[in-house]
Parts: sequence; structure tokens; C-alpha cells
Amino acid sequence: MSVSEKRAGGAVGAGPGRAPAQMSPWRRALVRSRSWLPGLLLVSPSILLIGVFVYGMIGWNTRLALSDRHRPVQEGEFVGLTNFVSLWQEARWPAAVGNAVVFTVVFVGGALLLGWFLGLLLDKGIRGEAVFRTLFLAPMAVSFIATGVVWRWLMNPAPAERATGLNALFVHLNLDFLVNDWWTAPDLGMAAMALPAIWQLAGYVMALFLAGFRGVPEELREAARVDGCSEWGVYRHVVMPQLRPVLLSSVIILGHMSLKVFDLIIAIAGQQIVADVPAVYMWAMVFEVRDPAKGATIASYLLIAVALFVVPYLVWSVRKERSEGR
Repeated sequence: MSVSEKRAGGAVGAGPGRAPAQMSPWRRALVRSRSWLPGLLLVSPSILLIGVFVYGMIGWNTRLALSDRHRPVQEGEFVGLTNFVSLWQEARWPAAVGNAVVFTVVFVGGALLLGWFLGLLLDKGIRGEAVFRTLFLAPMAVSFIATGVVWRWLMNPAPAERATGLNALFVHLNLDFLVNDWWTAPDLGMAAMALPAIWQLAGYVMALFLAGFRGVPEELREAARVDGCSEWGVYRHVVMPQLRPVLLSSVIILGHMSLKVFDLIIAIAGQQIVADVPAVYMWAMVFEVRDPAKGATIASYLLIAVALFVVPYLVWSVRKERSEGR
């Protein structure tokens, strides 16, 4: 057989070494699937579980909120946004939303300020930093239920003659003007309710800010000092602008936690109207009043509120990654 015949036979042969252009479409698809099929098989259980128990449940809850199923045994029919509109006509719902807003503002602002201050102190390299860092982070390991039980005693609104917790401490120190009704106060009750949450999450915010402080190159600080900046000026003009991503992440995390707070409120105040929030209201509608449609409507409002925090952050993160990739 001549050399030209051997070459022709090799080109026509059906062996595994033939050119990709000569492969059948099925074989080409099989070859290409080797790059993505193993990864897909690995994450497919997680995708399935998320699809069913997250997005599937969101869809089921939305369908229930758009129906008139106000009894557990009732077959509801589609009524559109009727439940979403009628909820605002109830006196309890606007009050619960107002309490949630007050709680969110005080909790997020207080945790950010305290966490930033603690991170700033640790960034200065104080003696025993590891011990202080552990002490500040320890409350985060406690559940909101346990925190609520302890702070319920600390914020006992009993008057001075029967005072316990903080009120008893103020009386003992002759600081009677600091004795107050705490979470039962009609005006500042929800602000006081945010104190346990600030105590528990300030250490977490401190860890975020401390990582941000330590992530700023020392060369930038030295350059600012050489240019005549004071130590406060270094933090104000050099360090703090570098911490905007940390600040945004902290606001998102704390904000979505505060909007759906439930266990801390229940542990301290129970279901009292003075400390009512949407999550507690939803619990009452579903498990006490037995109104599935109204409970699902409140849950939908909570989902929308959390999405207003999370979605813009996700969009910003994606755009930032794309800009850095360029």
C-alpha cells in the first residue's frame, strides 16, 4: 500500500483519533460535557433543594397571599392584591411596621457605631487584644432566645421599690433618674428593645471593621503621616474611605436581620402590642387566628423588605466584580 493510500485510509477511519469535525454531533456533545457535567452533578442536589424549599415555598406563599383562603380548611380563590391593601387598613399592622422601623434604625445605627469603635480600639494594638476580641465576639455565639431571657430580667420595667436588673443598679447608685419603663414605654420601647440586639451583634461588626482596618496597607498610612496628617486625619482621609464595602456589607446583614426579628421580641415581651413587629404579627395570624392568607401576606411584605436590602447589594457586587475583571 502506498503512502497516499495509507493517509487516505487514516483520514476516513473511524478511530478515536479522527478530527473533531468528523465526529458525530452526539459524540461532540459528549466530549464537551466532560468540562461541565461533573460540576453540575455535584451541585444538582443543592440546586434541587433550593428550588423546592426556597423558591418553591416563596411561590406557594405568594399564591396563598393572593387568595381569599382565610380559614385552614377553606379552598381559596384568586383575589389579587386585596389582602395586601386591606392589611394597611388594620390598626395593628401600621403600628407593627413603625415598631420595626424604629428597631431597625436604632439596632443598625447602634451596632455600627459600637462595632466601629471597638474595631478602632483593637486596631490601635492594645495589650491583650486576643482576649478582648474573644470577649467582644462571645455574645454572637448566644442565641436570640437566651439573650432575650437574660435581657428581660435586666430591662425589667418594675418601679424603683420593686426594681430588678438595670433599674435596681441605678437605684443602688442613686441614679434614680435613669430608672425607666424600658421596652414597655410607649415612645422609646422599641429603642430599648434594640439594646440586646446591639450587645449581641456589635462584636460581629467589630470583626468586620477590624478586618477592614488591617486590610489598609501601612504604606498608605505612612504616606499620609509624612504629608502632615494627624492620626485622626489618617483614619478620616485614608482608612475610612477604604471601608465603604465593609460598611455596606454590615448594613445589609444587620438590616435584613432586624426586619425579620422574632425570637428576641418573643423572649422579652411575648406578644404584647407595645412591642409588636411584623414577624410576631404573622405568627399570631397563622397559628392563633388561623388566617393563612393574611399570614402569607405579611410574609410577602417581609420578603419584599428584605429584598430591598439584599438585591441592590447583589447588583452592586456583580457590577464591582465585572469592573475589577476588566
